[in-house]
Amino acid sequence: MTLTEVVERLGLHVLTSRGGGDVKVTGGYAGDLLSDVIANSKTGNLWITMQTHQNVLAVVKLKDLAGIVFVNGRQPDEEVIQKANEEHIAVLSTDESAFIISGQLYQLLK
Repeated sequence: MTLTEVVERLGLHVLTSRGGGDVKVTGGYAGDLLSDVIANSKTGNLWITMQTHQNVLAVVKLKDLAGIVFVNGRQPDEEVIQKANEEHIAVLSTDESAFIISGQLYQLLK
């Protein structure tokens, strides 16, 4: 399923210019510990987290993730959005909890 389809079906808010597209979402990974995400996420995963600082962008690039979803209505600083746009990283948000959005993504991709 493409990132655009996931965004539409889950009602995610797009925060960057690359909020969708034909990037294939291969699964999801929920976690807030950067080292855990680096060690265990897979290429094409959509990362679900509450961490909104700039370091998350480096993890997305390093692991070639489909994008990142900030949960619980969290919003990154404008500098994070600007850097994500420069790096062509899809940054999304939702008011839902990590538990809810993870379950919805699982149901969508199974």
